[in-house]
Amino acid sequence: MSTIWHDILVPGVPIAEKIVRPILVYLFLIVGLRLAGKRELAQLNPFDLVVLLTLSNTVQNAIIGEDNSVLGGMIGAATLLVVNYAIVVLAFRNRRLGEVIEGGPDRLISHGRVDDARLGAEKITREELEAAARKQGFRSLKEVDQAILYPGGTFCFIGRVPTADAIHHHQLMAELHRIRSELESLAGRSTSASGGPSTV
Repeated sequence: MSTIWHDILVPGVPIAEKIVRPILVYLFLIVGLRLAGKRELAQLNPFDLVVLLTLSNTVQNAIIGEDNSVLGGMIGAATLLVVNYAIVVLAFRNRRLGEVIEGGPDRLISHGRVDDARLGAEKITREELEAAARKQGFRSLKEVDQAILYPGGTFCFIGRVPTADAIHHHQLMAELHRIRSELESLAGRSTSASGGPSTV
């Protein structure tokens, strides 16, 4: 076998090691990102983005070991895909396991009130939360009724909507204002028709 084909097809480490290495790194990253919190995935500032970009380069050697063969890379990639698929299926079938692996959604704003305790737990400042809200079209947090941070790092902002009672009250007040205006107009016509107020 020529040297080229040998380098392409013959892994530099045992195949069992090629399978075990990606699994260990994958599990480590899952736990690490879970402990780091959702803000890493949300990429709220350049530092979070730099961490995510350098993670893959940092663990590269741990995954491939002393091996630059194409077949070895394919084995490592296939292992990662299979492990990820298995974890996704398990999390889908078992909701509790999914929450343990990914965590649950965090409600950062509820009924227009910012939950500073949850912001502190996720290491998110009000300025970062407001910047995320502006990306979704809100001018400030005063326009937000609900803000939820999902495990994948996605923000969901729900704007303030008047309640049914508030809408009904507004309609009643508008109707009362219209009736009052009409009564004042009728009273004015009656006064002018009788030549002004009568005096005794």
